Amino acid sequence: MTLRDELLKSIWHAFTALDVDKSGKVSKSQLKVLSHNLCTVLGIPHDPVALEEHFKDDDEGPVSNQGYMPYLNKFILDKAKDNFDRQEFNKMCWTLCFRKNLGQKQLVISNDDAFKIWCIFNFLSEDRYPLIIVTEEIEYFLRKLTEAMGGSWVEERFEDLKLELSSKQQCLNVWELITLVGSGQFSKGMDQQTLSMGISEVYQELILDVLKQGYMMKKGHKRKNWTERWFVLKPGFISYYVGEDLAEKKGDIPLDGSCSVESLQDKEGKKCLFLIKSSQKSFEISASDKKKKQEWIQAIQMCVNLLRQSRPAPHHEARQKRRDLRLRQQAEQEELELRMRELQTANEAKQSELENMRKALEEAAAKAAEEEKKRLLTHTELQDRYRTELEREKMVRQQMEEQVAQKSSELEQYLQRVQELEDMYHKLEEALEEERRARQDEETVRKLQARLLEEEAEKRAELEQIHLRQQRAISETEAEKQELEKERRAKESALQAAMKQLEELEQERQGALEQYQTVMKKLEDATNNTKSWKHKVAQHEGMLRLIQPGDALLLPSLSSPNKSLSLVLEEEAAGILRL
Repeated sequence: MTLRDELLKSIWHAFTALDVDKSGKVSKSQLKVLSHNLCTVLGIPHDPVALEEHFKDDDEGPVSNQGYMPYLNKFILDKAKDNFDRQEFNKMCWTLCFRKNLGQKQLVISNDDAFKIWCIFNFLSEDRYPLIIVTEEIEYFLRKLTEAMGGSWVEERFEDLKLELSSKQQCLNVWELITLVGSGQFSKGMDQQTLSMGISEVYQELILDVLKQGYMMKKGHKRKNWTERWFVLKPGFISYYVGEDLAEKKGDIPLDGSCSVESLQDKEGKKCLFLIKSSQKSFEISASDKKKKQEWIQAIQMCVNLLRQSRPAPHHEARQKRRDLRLRQQAEQEELELRMRELQTANEAKQSELENMRKALEEAAAKAAEEEKKRLLTHTELQDRYRTELEREKMVRQQMEEQVAQKSSELEQYLQRVQELEDMYHKLEEALEEERRARQDEETVRKLQARLLEEEAEKRAELEQIHLRQQRAISETEAEKQELEKERRAKESALQAAMKQLEELEQERQGALEQYQTVMKKLEDATNNTKSWKHKVAQHEGMLRLIQPGDALLLPSLSSPNKSLSLVLEEEAAGILRL
C-alpha cells in the first residue's frame, strides 16, 4: 500500500465525519479547515487562494467529495513526503471523526485504545470505499490481540461472530470493530489494563513497525561503561531509550544490507554478549539471558535480510499475501459462478430441447396409433393368407426333416466305420513302433555281444603272452630259479585272476546271447502282429469301397478325407511288407 493510499484512508474518515447529512457533500468552510489542518501536519505550505480559485464557481453551495479530490491530489497529496509524524496526522483525522461516531458509547477501552484500533483498521481494511474490514482480517487482528494479552483463542466465540456478520456481508466498519473490541466480548476474564497493553502491542507491531523491543545493556563508545537501555527494533534501525516510556531517546543504530550481527564470548563480567556491526560503528550488547540473546540476534538478522532483499516488514508482506489470496479466491468464485450460470443456461436449453422432443414423440405416437388403427382393418385378410402360407411351409419343413433324419442315420453309420478304421490305424502305428523298438534292442544286444567277444579275445591273447613269458622265465639260468619261482607264483596268481575274469566275461556273453534271443523273439512277434493288422486294414478298406457314388455326392466333405486315409493305410502296409 502506497503512502497516498494510507493518507487517503484517514482523510476519508475525516471527510465522512464532516458530511453531517450523509449527502456526500461538505461545505467550503469546513473543507478550508480540513485542508489547513492537513497541510499543517504534513508540513506543506497552505495556499488558501488556490482553494478559493479551485471552488470559485461554487461559492454558495456545498462542495462534493468528487470536487474536492482533484484539489486534494494536486495541492496536498502530490506534495506530501514521507518525513512527517504519521501519529500526529492520524491523531488529527481521528479527532475530527471519533466524537460523531462513538458518542456516549460505554466501552471498556480508553479513547487512546480506540484510536489505536482505528489505525489498525486503516492498515487491515480493503482498498475500496466505503472502508470495511473483512472476516479474515478481523480474525487475524483478534488472534493477534488474544496472543498479546496472553489468552487462548476461543474458536466458538469467533464462529458466533461470523454468524452475526453473515447478515452484514461478512465485514465491519471501523466503529463496529471498535465497539466489538470495546465490548469485551473477546477479552473475557481480562482486566482493562491487560486489554490496553494487548492493543498497544498489536498497534506497535502493525502501525509503528516495531519488530522487537526490550531492556538490554549497551557498552559505551567513549567511557566504555555498560548502561541499561530500552531497545526498539524497526525495519531500518534500532533505537535505544532511557526507559520503556520512550521519553528520552539516546540514539539510533542504523541498519542496511551491509550490517551483520554475531555472538561474542562472555567477558568483563558480562554474559550473553553479541555484536552489531553497522556501516558507521559497532555496538556491543548484553542480553538478560541466552534465550533473549538468540531472539535478538535472529530478529536483527531477519531485518538485515529484508533490507538486502528490498522486502517490506513481515506484517506488511503477510497482509499483501492475504489480500492476493482473497483476490484469487474471489476470481475463482466469480469464475465458478460464471460456470454455474453457463451450466444453468445450458441446462435450460437442454430442458427446452427435451420438451420439444417430448412433444414430437407425442405427435409421433398419435400418428402411429392412427396408422395402427388402419392396419388392423386389413389384419383379417392378411391373417388368412399368412395361415395358408404357414401350412405350406410346415409341410415343406416336415419333408426336409425326414430327409435330414435319413441322411443323418447314414452319416452316423459311415462315421462309425471311419472311427473303427482310425482305431485300427492307430493300433497298427503302435505295432510298428513296437517293432522299431525291438530292432533297436536287437542292435544294442548285437553291439554288446561283439564288445564282449572282443574283450574275451584280448584277455586270451594276454594270457598267452603271460604263459609264453613264464616258459621263457623257466628256461633261464638255475641261479635265478628261486627268484623266478616267486615271480612265477605271483604270475600264476595273476593268471588265476585273469581266468576268473574270463569266466565272468563268458557268463556275460551267455547272458547277452539269451537277451539277443529274447529280442529276436519279440521282433518275430511284432512282425506277425504287423501282418495281422495289415490283413484287418485290407478287409476294412474293402468295406469302405461298398459306399455308392451317389452317397458320396451327398457327403462330399466326409468321403474325400477317408479316401486319403485309405491311401495312407495302403502305403504303410506296403512299407511293412517290404521290410
